[in-house]
Amino acid sequence: MISARENSVPCVPASAPFTPEQRAWLNGFLAGLFAIAENAHAVEDSARPAPKSLLVLYGSQTGTAEALAKRIGSNAVSHNYKARVVEMSRFAELDLQTESRALIVTSTWGDGDPPDNAAAFWSYLNSASAPALSQLSFAVLALGDRNYANFCGAGRKFDERLEQLGARRIHTRADCDTDYEPTANAWLEKLWPALDQVTGEAKGTYESSAGSVIQERQAQTPTFSRANPFSARLLARRNLNAPGSAKETEHLEFSLKESDLSYQPGDALGVLPCNCPELVADILAALGCDGEEAVLDSAQQETSLRNALLRHYQITSIPQALIEAAGGRTSDVQLKQLLENKAELDSYCYGKDLLDLLHSYPGIFDSPKELLSLLKKLQPRLYSISSSPKAHPDEVHITVGALRYESRARRRKGVCSIFLAERLAIGATAPVYIQTSHGFRLPEDSARPIIMIGPGTGIAPFRAFLEERQITGATGRNWLFFGDQCQATDFLYREQLTQMLSDGHLTRLDIAFSRDQEQKIYVQHRMLENAQQLWAWLEEGAHVYVCGDAKRMAKDVDAALHEIVQKTGAKTADQASDYVANLKAQKRYQRDVY
Repeated sequence: MISARENSVPCVPASAPFTPEQRAWLNGFLAGLFAIAENAHAVEDSARPAPKSLLVLYGSQTGTAEALAKRIGSNAVSHNYKARVVEMSRFAELDLQTESRALIVTSTWGDGDPPDNAAAFWSYLNSASAPALSQLSFAVLALGDRNYANFCGAGRKFDERLEQLGARRIHTRADCDTDYEPTANAWLEKLWPALDQVTGEAKGTYESSAGSVIQERQAQTPTFSRANPFSARLLARRNLNAPGSAKETEHLEFSLKESDLSYQPGDALGVLPCNCPELVADILAALGCDGEEAVLDSAQQETSLRNALLRHYQITSIPQALIEAAGGRTSDVQLKQLLENKAELDSYCYGKDLLDLLHSYPGIFDSPKELLSLLKKLQPRLYSISSSPKAHPDEVHITVGALRYESRARRRKGVCSIFLAERLAIGATAPVYIQTSHGFRLPEDSARPIIMIGPGTGIAPFRAFLEERQITGATGRNWLFFGDQCQATDFLYREQLTQMLSDGHLTRLDIAFSRDQEQKIYVQHRMLENAQQLWAWLEEGAHVYVCGDAKRMAKDVDAALHEIVQKTGAKTADQASDYVANLKAQKRYQRDVY
């Protein structure tokens, strides 16, 4: 056994079975080897140029862009860059005019807008105080979803605005779809050589609180991830709606035992679903196939056509590439015209799936392999976690609204929601991973009051928040706004919430059930009815959280918040906007919207 002295030179321990002379000789031999190795490392280090600075700014709504930015920061070390990975909300801690290289990694939210934690930075870049950035070289990695009109809109905006401010684009922007890995990886391969061409060095300091060098080691990375999901066993499932409800909301509990997965309230659970077997069977019939044909899956591994359609490809939507291919093989003038009008194309594809297209244009694809080459990879679905890990060790809970509807004389089902609600048996496993969301976190100061606004399944993270604050003994007050259709059938987690209200843990509970009266009432109406109290909580330092539908609810809640600040706080519209923007900058206004 070899030990080491305090100066790290290896030596033979005194307990080893050697004579003093033998031990002295061996220690001298080891010291010599150690000196040679140290000198070699010293020469190597002296020959290596000093690492160059790199600023990586990210805007992230669900955590995907954040994870990519941190991965870039980690990879930068091997390319001899000293990277700082900084959330865009902390831009005030930076001096952009002292930076020489910057990467922008951002997702897109809403109608082509930056995510919440990038909104203030975007406003700053478009303000009169925005600096000239002629010394800056930059590149943009944009994330989005082609199913939306303003695909990668936020990335495009940052790309254009930085150029307008005089910054030099050193690498073409990459626009990533939901299956972002191939595009992002190809972009990164070309990025590093492009960065190496940038001369000059940033003038600022790199030990500030704005960020640090990312030097993550593989050992610190969880074994299970999106690329390698954990097979979590379903422990329990119950319908949260009472008989007679028009909705079906399922509470599901999974075991995380024998995994290294951990989470915090505010995080999401990624679930990799399977497509509906009945839909797959109908598609095979439309193709005239038996499903045993050999094809390549999304990972380019050989499998059967049935398995590829079941587990690897999106079949409940029609990608543009498929429309383009169909348009080139049919005499249908209308289909060809759709490709010239994005709005009409989106309207045509809305609510349709692969089977609809195959029924409309039978026999247009020569082979299953060709068809699969035009389909997108089946993507995981993210669900806000509805449990506290402290309250439910080795478990993770989610709250899922089962989607079922009829369209064009066919019954349709949500891909993942019905997989979870209907086809996944108790005791069976589902591939899952944890999606960290640093932008949706409880206050560090547990004495701070919180205001939670979450109708429908938007209640999920707030059940986790309340459980966490209860089990940790947080002293801050808790106010929940919850709404759904009918109180008698749709009061999700009613018993738990009313118990928390009864024992004083839940300070206030304001409910809005839209169909219990002639005029519909929503959570934003309850906010306005309690404007004085809500304003008082804000002035006392309360944090505001919103979870749910982005297109309508989140916009209406945001408008109500601005109105309360303006009217109750006696401010102008501009002052109210500044107040809300400041809440976001302080991370006192956070949203988990979809």
